[in-house]
Amino acid sequence: MSGELKDPTKSIPKGTLMATCFTLSVYIVLTILFACSADRNLLVGNYTFMIQVNLWPPFVVIGIFAATLSAALGNLIGGSRILLALAKDELYWIFLKPATFMTKSGNPIASVMITWFLVQLVLLTGSLNSIANMCSELFLLSYATTNLACLALDLTSAPNFRPIFRYFSSYTAFIGMVGSLTMCFVVNAKQASIAIAVLFVLLLVLHLRGFEKSWGSISQALIFHQVRKYLLLLDSRKDHIKFWRPQMLLMVSNPRSCCQLIDFVNDLKKSGLYILGHVRVGDFDWENEDPLIDDYPKWLGLVDHLKVKAFIELTMARSIREGMHHLIRVSGLGGMKPNTICFGFYDETQPVDTLARLHQRMSAKKKKRFAKLYTGENPEDAEELVNNFGSLRPASGSRPIDGDEYVRMVYDTLKLKKNVCLFRNFHLLDKDLVSSARNKMYIDVWPINFFQPESANRFDNTCLFVLQLACVLHMVPAWKRRTRLRIFTCIEEQREERARKEKKLAEFMKILRIRGEIKVVGWEHILRSLHQSLGGQPNLEMEMLASGVHEPGEPLPDEYLMKINGMIKDHCEETAVVFLYLPKAPRNENNQQETYLRKLQLMSHELPPTVLVHGLQPVTSTAL
Repeated sequence: MSGELKDPTKSIPKGTLMATCFTLSVYIVLTILFACSADRNLLVGNYTFMIQVNLWPPFVVIGIFAATLSAALGNLIGGSRILLALAKDELYWIFLKPATFMTKSGNPIASVMITWFLVQLVLLTGSLNSIANMCSELFLLSYATTNLACLALDLTSAPNFRPIFRYFSSYTAFIGMVGSLTMCFVVNAKQASIAIAVLFVLLLVLHLRGFEKSWGSISQALIFHQVRKYLLLLDSRKDHIKFWRPQMLLMVSNPRSCCQLIDFVNDLKKSGLYILGHVRVGDFDWENEDPLIDDYPKWLGLVDHLKVKAFIELTMARSIREGMHHLIRVSGLGGMKPNTICFGFYDETQPVDTLARLHQRMSAKKKKRFAKLYTGENPEDAEELVNNFGSLRPASGSRPIDGDEYVRMVYDTLKLKKNVCLFRNFHLLDKDLVSSARNKMYIDVWPINFFQPESANRFDNTCLFVLQLACVLHMVPAWKRRTRLRIFTCIEEQREERARKEKKLAEFMKILRIRGEIKVVGWEHILRSLHQSLGGQPNLEMEMLASGVHEPGEPLPDEYLMKINGMIKDHCEETAVVFLYLPKAPRNENNQQETYLRKLQLMSHELPPTVLVHGLQPVTSTAL
């Protein structure tokens, strides 16, 4: 009823205090008069003694009737208005829908009748004294929660929380909350515990309930206050390799074509920062207002729909490459900045509408029936989400960037001291298939720079980074249950060398505490073919081939990379994901970008979902 007052902010505190003071004064006066006019036995044993000591006995009966009627009407009208508000906001789904029926004049007759019926059920207990304590408990809990809300608002320093009450402070709110809770247990400890338990159950239901409306949750103010506080304490100068974790920035052109990739990177981040970045090409000078304002809620809806823990960063720039620079530099906050930039792969593959395919799965009968009840998500809203991001690029359509600019973006990322991950063929990833496979599938790791075969026996930062990412993925429960980690190394076809290399790699994995199956693969025939194509002698010893026949930076023949691709394919029958070493992107010299991209395409052609990784900083530690 407070919403119908002319000036609630003034009338509520003033009326409450005046009523409390007046009632307290009456009770004090009556207590003194009773003590002077009646003995103790009469006060204890006779509840109607006031009739005997009053000047005119009917006064007492009239007063009791008036007080009871006033309290009953006040609670009946007040309770029905609260019931009506709960029903209108659909806090408890459709169960309170009948209470929304009103007359033409706006009188909530249905909620009044429902409230009256519930009161009658309570009165069937036959004794008001049996429910008096519970009524007191519920009133005290409402006072306690009100004081708690005011205390939280004051502690979070919300600018719009400016109470007019002159004597309000965080101390008075705290005292009011503690005092109300204390009185709950003083009245009846057992009933107070039951009332608090019921309160928490209702709060849990509301927390799990999804709402389309927003009334402003105090939890958001509390979270903001604590996050700001701890972000200031998170000092990037105190970063240590022991506590390194991947913090991902995934560049997304159209999310309709990369839902599996967005979900996969969400698994790969290992409780780290995850940002979805998008660049719209355009000139801001020609815009009347920010063109990305309307896009931001659509991306947030996508994050909710895919159930990934990611932030959204959108920007506008004259080119994708320039926008990528913006996102890398300004994404994140404080000590939470992305250290790994993720790109989809640049090839001729026709984009697949993975968002629509995901929507079709979620639109099964069971999902349609129970989605809105348990998650607040309506299947029709999901269908609208699919149409929020426009159509996919046709096979013969133009692209926002060319291959040269793509390679320059990879080079710029490394120049900005960020790790790089390129993801290819992730439209083929089916996590349901992985989880339902009869036998465990593999996460394959090839920590070898195939662009420099002479370095196959050396482990650099990129090799360790590849191993770290694969290990992080395998630590995710859904992947750990249904996959095994498999680490490959390439040597020549000699039994003694094979055993020695396998033992050495196993000891190294043990030091890193990475559990996986070691797989040794011979590639003597590939090295011999490489040497012959480069003009060498076919009878040259393989030790010479592996120790520097191919000079770094010397062009590699396509046949060599095709054989490398075939070697990887031969071991991918039961592979879910492949991790490969990504060679460093070339400078913008002698038009090497096109050659570099073509080599990557040949090496990863028709492989299972593949992650090409290049790392800059050490990420593994044996100190934990």
